Amino acid sequence: MLDIRLFREQPDFVREKLRQRGSDPAFVDQILAFDEKRRQLVQEGEALKAKRNEISRQIPLLAKEKKPIDALKEESRAIGEAITGIDAKLAEVDAARDELMLQVPNLPMEGVPVGPDEAHNRVARTWGEKRAFDFAPKAHWDLGAELDILDLPRGVKISGSGFYTLKGIGAKLERVLIQWMLDTHTAQNGYTEVSVPYLVGSKALLGTSQLPKFADQLYYAPEDQLYLVPTAEVPVTNLHADEILEPEQLPISYCCHTPCFRREAGAAGRENRGISRIHQFHKVELVHIVRPEDSPAMHEKLVGHATGLLEALGLTYRVLELCTGDMGFGAARCLDLEVWAPGMNTWLEVSSCSNFEAFQSRRAGIKYRPAKGEKPQFAHTLNGSGLALPRLMIAILENYQQADGSIKVPEILQGRMGTGSITKN
Repeated sequence: MLDIRLFREQPDFVREKLRQRGSDPAFVDQILAFDEKRRQLVQEGEALKAKRNEISRQIPLLAKEKKPIDALKEESRAIGEAITGIDAKLAEVDAARDELMLQVPNLPMEGVPVGPDEAHNRVARTWGEKRAFDFAPKAHWDLGAELDILDLPRGVKISGSGFYTLKGIGAKLERVLIQWMLDTHTAQNGYTEVSVPYLVGSKALLGTSQLPKFADQLYYAPEDQLYLVPTAEVPVTNLHADEILEPEQLPISYCCHTPCFRREAGAAGRENRGISRIHQFHKVELVHIVRPEDSPAMHEKLVGHATGLLEALGLTYRVLELCTGDMGFGAARCLDLEVWAPGMNTWLEVSSCSNFEAFQSRRAGIKYRPAKGEKPQFAHTLNGSGLALPRLMIAILENYQQADGSIKVPEILQGRMGTGSITKN
């Protein structure tokens, strides 16, 4: 959520930033209209309260002088009813204004490429070279089936389209990758690992801006009024919801593994074969809560922690600077990490590293004190995948495939896997 003062003090700035994002600048006028109505009601209420206070002061004085006070009591009662009515209207106006503000996306930071869609994203850098094959590389769905480690039909049989099963060393590879990533982030990158619930309330989703914008993409259990997590970002960021953090607590850096559940697994016209777009997948998430002045530098560190894993695995990747029209709803700046998948002949996103500035913390109530005794301020939050499966597995299977159909295990994983290659038993 944006600061209401931004709408009041810089409405033209907000309108222009919303245009850059492809959002309706009319939000500004609508919000300001409610805000003006709110201020009018507050002024009316304060005037009535002042008048009632004056009457309350007069009544005992008049009573002491044995002068009539019934008329003043009646006036005070009527004023009280009027104040109650104003308070009710004020609550309605606040709710309407806040509902509108929850629909307004974050504003892009300076330097973010301006454009309406992904065609305007900018390649910031690329690492590694695409592997040259002396045979026709296969896609992961063929490799997995032939090695008997990936079973798409049985996943569909159990749960329907958008689900899959792993088997044998395929399941082990997924487990090893999760363990290795968590160990790397905690032992080398300074994160604290946390384990969190996989079901969350609407307040948590509102705090990280999945609600109300993406309600149709969430799995919901109405009897319990709980949602399956679309990403660990939701419960992990909300660990400090409605808290005031002391100076020595920042920065906070958490890593967490959870399954992720999303109803919208694909997009019209996109490749949905295999396991690149699915309803349930595993992910290791990285979350930071920092001072505002530290968030740009932490954003670069976050990207470095994610790309460090890709380099350790020897996977060719590129970093995309997302344009204003392609960024996530809550992001002020976003860098996507994409790995090359030669069997699919495409780049696959395995991490989206975002700086939300104070957008999430204002919604979730995450504050900090700059120094002891100082007034609390909203912290900045950042997050990114470190990394997301199963696209990471796709990249490993397709890049490390051999002419005989086997898969070479990346050197850094061989000890944990107990083998140097994946072959059909």
